[in-house]
Amino acid sequence: MSYLVYVAVFGTIAVFYLWLRDVRIFRRTGLAGYRRASYQGVIWGAAALFGLAVAMYTTLEILGLGIILGALYLQGRIEREKIWNGEGTLERVLGSARPR
Repeated sequence: MSYLVYVAVFGTIAVFYLWLRDVRIFRRTGLAGYRRASYQGVIWGAAALFGLAVAMYTTLEILGLGIILGALYLQGRIEREKIWNGEGTLERVLGSARPR
């Protein structure tokens, strides 16, 4: 197993972290952009898992990393509303949005 597999695992964890943060923000605020991001996060999480499987079980580790990078890129392109006004880094990382 190459070190690229560890990078693939970290990328997959990042995709799922961002998805779960979007779900938490949607549950607290009910905003449409975060609803769409949380629904599409399921698709990008599945794509990241597929990329991880390609990286782990084949010799095409770079292809698996490309799939994971594509999932991260497409997950970040979803249009979301601005919800933070002066909060700190920890609140943003944890997705602590004020209920609306």
